[in-house]
Amino acid sequence: MGKWQNNLKGQRVLITGGARGLGAALARALTEHGARVALLGIEPDLLEKVAADCAAPWRECDVTDAKAVEACITELVEELGGLDAVIANAGVAAQLPLIGGNPDVFLRTVDVNVIGVYNTIRAAGPHLCHERGYALLVSSLAAAIHLPLLGAYSASKAAVEALGDALRAELRPHGGAVGIAYFGELETEMTERGFGTRAAAELVKNMPMLKVAPVAPAIRALERGIAKRSRVIVSPRHVGPILHSRAITQRIMEVVMRRNALAAIEIARAENAPLTTIQPERPRKNRTGGTAS
Repeated sequence: MGKWQNNLKGQRVLITGGARGLGAALARALTEHGARVALLGIEPDLLEKVAADCAAPWRECDVTDAKAVEACITELVEELGGLDAVIANAGVAAQLPLIGGNPDVFLRTVDVNVIGVYNTIRAAGPHLCHERGYALLVSSLAAAIHLPLLGAYSASKAAVEALGDALRAELRPHGGAVGIAYFGELETEMTERGFGTRAAAELVKNMPMLKVAPVAPAIRALERGIAKRSRVIVSPRHVGPILHSRAITQRIMEVVMRRNALAAIEIARAENAPLTTIQPERPRKNRTGGTAS
């Protein structure tokens, strides 16, 4: 066991989106290295199974509900006896044509991926104002490279990147650190659902650079990054160079995708694909703070 793995022993880590996928795999991996985890999620049956594997406290919680997030995090931090790291991992995606697509999908994507992250760091932040404190915000390569049908997801993950940069400056005076994780398409249920559409198949055909990567290296990168309180975590490895050359890569991708984009967009409008995670029913607030019918 390496030195960085020893650093995980005894760490108290709260993970959102812990019911399956990346969050569940990370919870199990951290537990194996001696960390104590707590979980938030919206799928109680799955969440309970992960929690049982990790001997972890958990709460069913929609991260878009600020009051619920604050209450649940307060309770879980008390059960853990403090907090050393929060992993803002909860997120959703769906293919969405910006013109002619379902606006509710756009709004819910932003609610979960941006407002949910904000609610998480707002509630957990006060508990991380110490020398071991670490907040990790899970962004995506989509924050840097913006593809057709991923406008909502890309916008939300770019916002997560911005929140992380701003939070870093606010936590630093207290000794806390902030990391941002950037992943390509990983072999998780979220990717399977998001890319398992006719529109996605049309968009990425003959484009091997967009192939799905195994999740195990991403979990390893997360473990190492959490142990070292890393500023940036990437997986697969080619994501790092792309981040540093994002302007050039964006232009290349636009040119390459011209041949498939029109057909993919037309298919997507007809498919009207759902979000990758079924969301709880909540009344949608209007601009004056009431509820819309």
